[in-house]
Amino acid sequence: MRAQRIFLVLTALLALIDLSLVVASLAVAYRVRFETDLLPPPALFHTWEFYRPLVLAEIVVFALVFFLRDMYHVRRNTSRLDELQRVAVSIGISAVITVGLASFIQRGFPYSRSLVVLSWLLAILMIWIARLVQFRLQGMLRRAGIGSERVLIVGSGEVASAVLQKMQTMPNWGYAVVGYVADWSAEVRVSFSGNDLRLLGRLNDIEEVVNRHRIDEVIIADPALNHQDVLGIVQRLDPRLVSIKVFPDVFQLLSSEVTLSDLHGLPLLSIRDAALRGWRRGVKRVVDVALSVLVLILLSPLMLLIALLIKATSPGGPVFFAQERVGLDGRAFWVLKFRSMSPNAEAGTGPVWAARNDPRATRLGRFLRRFSLDEFPQFVNVLLGDMSIVGPRPERPHFVRQFTERIPHYWERHREKAGLTGWAQVNGLRGDTSIEERTAYDLWYVENWTLWLDFKIMLRTIVAIFRHSNG
Repeated sequence: MRAQRIFLVLTALLALIDLSLVVASLAVAYRVRFETDLLPPPALFHTWEFYRPLVLAEIVVFALVFFLRDMYHVRRNTSRLDELQRVAVSIGISAVITVGLASFIQRGFPYSRSLVVLSWLLAILMIWIARLVQFRLQGMLRRAGIGSERVLIVGSGEVASAVLQKMQTMPNWGYAVVGYVADWSAEVRVSFSGNDLRLLGRLNDIEEVVNRHRIDEVIIADPALNHQDVLGIVQRLDPRLVSIKVFPDVFQLLSSEVTLSDLHGLPLLSIRDAALRGWRRGVKRVVDVALSVLVLILLSPLMLLIALLIKATSPGGPVFFAQERVGLDGRAFWVLKFRSMSPNAEAGTGPVWAARNDPRATRLGRFLRRFSLDEFPQFVNVLLGDMSIVGPRPERPHFVRQFTERIPHYWERHREKAGLTGWAQVNGLRGDTSIEERTAYDLWYVENWTLWLDFKIMLRTIVAIFRHSNG
């Protein structure tokens, strides 16, 4: 694509930097192993020249593995933790292959094993840091309008508006929306109100619009289009000049992991059902129990202090607050929290949705909610099996009934245990935010669960507690 050409030089430069860092990691590991006292003295000393064959083999294997695993493919929305995982796996594969080749060729592995392990860890760290610098540099260039993709949106309804809003909130992704095309013969359901976006033509004019406005990417964001319309767009556009993406209806496919498979050569789209089944659920439960016990032991002094402060600053009520929530398979349970509001806060109003800077919160309660300290007792719920550390946040029965009637597929989020934190929360959907969007994120988590995803959400939650205010 035209907009991607500017990043070819950066990509080539990144590949050279990666290879240099592989050599640098081996050189640093050699110095640490043989020229410092940081590790126990080696049984046998080797000069750096002895390690040159290993360095050459590592460079070749590393380059092949990184190329085959698409490590230089442009990714706009890769998180730092996901990139760390990709780098660690790629370097791990490279190290295993290199060690295997060296052992096969030389009948044994004459090199220092501690040096190899240390160089592997150093390479992961250095290359990951180089990736973060690359992402930051690319984001700066794209925000300045350099190398941006010129995008054309097909459609003018709710889905198209959601696509536009997401692109406008993420300028570092490098999308410059030029305008949109829509079928004038169809009723326009929701226009791009509040957005200065030009209508560039009708659907039948899309080829002319793409050529005239030098479009790099077409995003089809109109679920009302039938398959013949979509195929017609694909057939009229030159795949060498423009890429095409289809954005499905938010609640038809957004929560699903769609993969391409085949039936003896016949292509099929596979939509996976819930991922957390069988032995995976057992693994998740083991992690929940181990971490909740560890947290309750380590944080017990802090929790005792919080309890004493609540009693001292708000003596008219209990320390803990128990509230009925809906969990796995729609079963109700009592969630535990440190009390952050005045006693009987809902006596005159009934169930009320908690909001930022809620006036019902006590002074100490606002502090506890800001840093999510009021949630600590829920590790007891995790230990008892009512909740998991990661999962869709549980809601009260009153609101669950409302949301089930209003939001398609909302009930499916109860196919897994409720969580202390979740995919929606670490993506900024906390407190008084869109329930529809939170539901979409929750359903995606339910159908795409992995143990790594859980750990990533935990780490991002810890960062978010100190970076954002939940008050």
